[in-house]
Amino acid sequence: MAFLLYGLTIVAQLTAAHAASTAGAALCRNLPGDPGFPTQVDWNALNASVNGRLVAVTPSAKACGALQCTEAQWTSGLFRETIAGAMNQYNWEQDYAASPPGLCLQNGTTCSQGMVPVYAVNATSAADIQAGVKFASAHNLRVAIKATGHDYLGRSTAKGSLLLWTQYFKNVTFTDSFVVGGVNQGSAVTVGSGVGLKAAYSAAKDVGKIIVGGTAATVAPAGGYTQGAGHSALAPIFGLAVDNALEYQVVIASGELVTLNAVSNPDLFWAIRGGGAGSWGVIISATFKTYPTYQLTIHQVILAMNSIDLTVAVMAAHAKHIFDWDGVRAGQYYYLTNNQDGTTNLAMWTYFSNLTDTEATAQMAPLLTDATALGATVFGETTVTGFPNDILTFSAPNDVPTFSADDAAGVNLVMGSRLIPATAYLNTSNVGAAYKTLVEGGAQVILGLLVAGGKVSENVNISSAVNPKWRTAKTHVIVVNNWDDTATSAEIEAFKHKITDEHVPALAKLTGESDSASYTNEADAREPNWKTTFYGVNYPRLLTVKAAYDPNDLFIVPTGVGSDRWDAYGVCRV
Repeated sequence: MAFLLYGLTIVAQLTAAHAASTAGAALCRNLPGDPGFPTQVDWNALNASVNGRLVAVTPSAKACGALQCTEAQWTSGLFRETIAGAMNQYNWEQDYAASPPGLCLQNGTTCSQGMVPVYAVNATSAADIQAGVKFASAHNLRVAIKATGHDYLGRSTAKGSLLLWTQYFKNVTFTDSFVVGGVNQGSAVTVGSGVGLKAAYSAAKDVGKIIVGGTAATVAPAGGYTQGAGHSALAPIFGLAVDNALEYQVVIASGELVTLNAVSNPDLFWAIRGGGAGSWGVIISATFKTYPTYQLTIHQVILAMNSIDLTVAVMAAHAKHIFDWDGVRAGQYYYLTNNQDGTTNLAMWTYFSNLTDTEATAQMAPLLTDATALGATVFGETTVTGFPNDILTFSAPNDVPTFSADDAAGVNLVMGSRLIPATAYLNTSNVGAAYKTLVEGGAQVILGLLVAGGKVSENVNISSAVNPKWRTAKTHVIVVNNWDDTATSAEIEAFKHKITDEHVPALAKLTGESDSASYTNEADAREPNWKTTFYGVNYPRLLTVKAAYDPNDLFIVPTGVGSDRWDAYGVCRV
């Protein structure tokens, strides 16, 4: 009963945080201290119904204090995903809007619960999730859904909430014949929503298959990844990850476990594929197409530029050559690091399917020749050849191409992004000018992802809620700012302001579109025009599906469908 004793402490801490009047109580979720918040008897009953799997949740700093975490554990995404209250970017655990801010920082002397849930259903079955959903509905509670905590917009945590935690849904099942509505869809894999890409890739390798995924070990393909669309270095060949989704098993707001596919609940199947993470229900598992494995060669290189003018010229040259690799449908990740002294480094990883290392090197030669002629220093050029399952997952701190099976975590980070249409790259000077604005404006890191075009564009006729701007995009470009724990509230706000009011507008201008788009999973949580930017023309239909399956808005997340009906905490209607 230790969790219950801790829970009582949390209730006491949060009592003053939410003093709703009798008239306004019906318009707000119940938080600790409210008359309608569950009693200890109620929590005991929920705990019994989930076989003792209700746990009290603590912020990651407090949990690591008790566990005596090493620094390596603190910064490990795979380790942090085992802590109920931990987010990979732990700024989302903090309540900066409170007065004073509710913080729980590594090596801090005080600890607030902040934005971290109070309790979690540590589920191992759909029945556990159903019990949690029904309990939350009956007691009018704020709900959060989390698999691994790999979430750049803070949607997997919520102040005073009940967390529905799917981390331990670890099933991975392959089949050569997955049938939907009597039609054989071919080779497929069904993964639980707690399965990260590291585990999924490893299991696929054992059976000679690949799945379309990204480069982060802790991304859960059956979680928010495909609800947002799911980009990949393999997308130019196979389409977005969500284009390969065949079926989902989901607990919806009524507590019912439903199957979503082309013939069963097709409206919700449409919405959950690209309609935003966390808005539709709790995913238990998802089924995706698989493909035979093959040889993948990654070309790695770093360019060093000693001035902003040279950086502008090199990024214009990159734009000129970005169409060079269309014939082989290559994917590429390119990271421009701003050293804040006028110098920059551009690190590129280019993914060539079924090419030898010699052929991959030849594909990159025209760009590198031009960059050298402009004055850039080229170093670290090498290739890595293997199976996609072996080398898709990597991390690259400080522009060093280091492949690993974990994700850097335990940091404070915000970002903003835009999908850059192919047409924007026809004017290379505009691309260079955008980078000049970003570098001179203090952007710390600018990440470019060549993860569109090819099959992504060809899949325009797939009926899903994916923002149509994906079908005309060439790249997805992200600007990142981060800070350490010594930053003041004013400094943190300045970092966020830079993203929202300076960096993202520069990217939006580059698109040449008045209704530019962003990938919802890697974007600015403060995006002012998020309905259009994240969902485009699909938003009205998404609202209709939301009303049909979640009429009381149980599943509300920041910038999610219907979230504008609620305050910033997702607690009170506005």
